[in-house]
Amino acid sequence: MNPQKRLLTGAKPSGDIHIGNYLGMMRPVLELQDNYETFVFVADFHALNQIQDPKEMHRLSLEIAKAYIAIGLDTSKVTLFRQSDVPKHAELTWILNTLTPMSLLELAHAYKDAVAKGKPVHVGLFDYPVLMAADIILYDTQIVPVGSDQKQHVEIARELVRYFNRIFGATFVEPQELIREEVGIIPGLDGRKMSKSYGNVIGLFDSPEKTKERVMTIVTDSRGQNDPKDPATCNIFALHKFFSADILSELDTRYREGTISYKESKEILAENLNAYLAPIRAKKAELDANEDQVLAILETGRQKAEALASEKMKLVRERCGFRA
Repeated sequence: MNPQKRLLTGAKPSGDIHIGNYLGMMRPVLELQDNYETFVFVADFHALNQIQDPKEMHRLSLEIAKAYIAIGLDTSKVTLFRQSDVPKHAELTWILNTLTPMSLLELAHAYKDAVAKGKPVHVGLFDYPVLMAADIILYDTQIVPVGSDQKQHVEIARELVRYFNRIFGATFVEPQELIREEVGIIPGLDGRKMSKSYGNVIGLFDSPEKTKERVMTIVTDSRGQNDPKDPATCNIFALHKFFSADILSELDTRYREGTISYKESKEILAENLNAYLAPIRAKKAELDANEDQVLAILETGRQKAEALASEKMKLVRERCGFRA
C-alpha cells in the first residue's frame, strides 16, 4: 500500500455502539492506520436526521470518539474530529447540490428503502449522499473503507467529482471504495444484519452479564444437541469467527460431528467475547473519567481538518467565482 494515500471514514453517532460497528467499521481502520494518512470523523451532521436532542447528540458524539480511542486508534497520527466542527462540509454540500441531478439521488438505496417502506422522507435523508460526498472529497480522500451496502455512496461521490471537475476544472480527487470482504455483513441476534434499527445488537460496552444475556438469545435452527450442525449457516458460529479464532477449527469439527449444543456454543462465545472486549471496556472507563482528554484530541483533530478544508474551499470558491 502507498503510505501517502489519504483514507477517510466517518461514524454516525445515532445510537450506542455495537460489535457490528466495531467489526465492520471500526476495527478495519486500526488495520489501515499505519498504511495511510487516516482521517476519522464523527458524522454528527448526518446524525441530525435521527438525533434531535442536543444533550443526546453531544453524548453520542463523545461516545464515538471514546470508542475509537478505546479500541486503539493512534491519535498521534490519525486525525479524529467532529464533522460539525468544520462547517465547510455543509458549504461544499450546497455547492454540490447545485450540480446534483434529482434522478441520481432517487436511486440511492436509503431513499428507495424509506419510500418502499412508506416512511416519511425529508430533505436530509434524500440529500444524505451529497453530504457524504462532500465529507469525502473535501479532504482529497483517495480511499474510503465501506461495507458493501455503502459502496453506492462512494460511487455517487465519484460521479459528483466528475460533474464538478467537468464544469469548473480539475479540483477534486476521485475516491475509491475499499470493501473488507472478509468482514462482510455481521449477523445480529436474529440473523439479520446487526443494526440498532432492528434491535438485534450486542453492545460494545455492555456489561459482561448483559453481553452473555444477549448472546444466549441468538436465533438458531431446531437441531438438537447431538445433531450435526452447519457452521456455515449458524449465527453463533459467524461470531465465533471473530472472537473464538484460537478454537475455531475445534468448534467446526464439533458442529459437524454433532458433539456441541447451541447452548454450549453460545456460552463459549459469550466467554470469549467478554475476554476479548475486557481491555477495550477498561480503556473506555478511563476515558469516561477523563473527558477533557477526549475533547483535547478532538480539538487537535479539528484544527488539522479545518486547515485542510479551508485550503480546499479556497480553491473551490475561486473556481465557482466567489470571493476566496
